[in-house]
Amino acid sequence: MISKLKELLGIKPTPNYKELLQEGGIIVDVRSKAEFSDGHIKGSKNIPLQTLSANLNKLKDKNKPIITCCASGMRSASAKSVLKSNGFSNVHNGGSWAALNSKISS
Repeated sequence: MISKLKELLGIKPTPNYKELLQEGGIIVDVRSKAEFSDGHIKGSKNIPLQTLSANLNKLKDKNKPIITCCASGMRSASAKSVLKSNGFSNVHNGGSWAALNSKISS
C-alpha cells in the first residue's frame, strides 16, 4: 500500500550515488567559481547554474549518470530541471556538495 502511494506521488528511493559514479557518472557542482574554490568534491565539474545552459556541450553523453550538487540543494534541483529539459535522461539531485561527499566517501 505504501509503495503504491509513493509511486502515485512520484517519490522514488534515494539513488546509490557511489554506484552511479562507478557506472561512469559525473558530479556537476553548480555553485559559483568562488564557492567551488572554497571546497568541492574531488573530480567534480564546476559549471555554475547561470552558465549551465550555455555549457551543455561539456556534458557530452546525455545517457551518462549526472549528479548535480550545490550549497544546499536548491540550485542543484534547478540544474536537474535544466538538464532534463535538454534531453539528459539520467540526472539526480545530490543536494549539498558536503552531504553528497559524505555519502560517496563512506
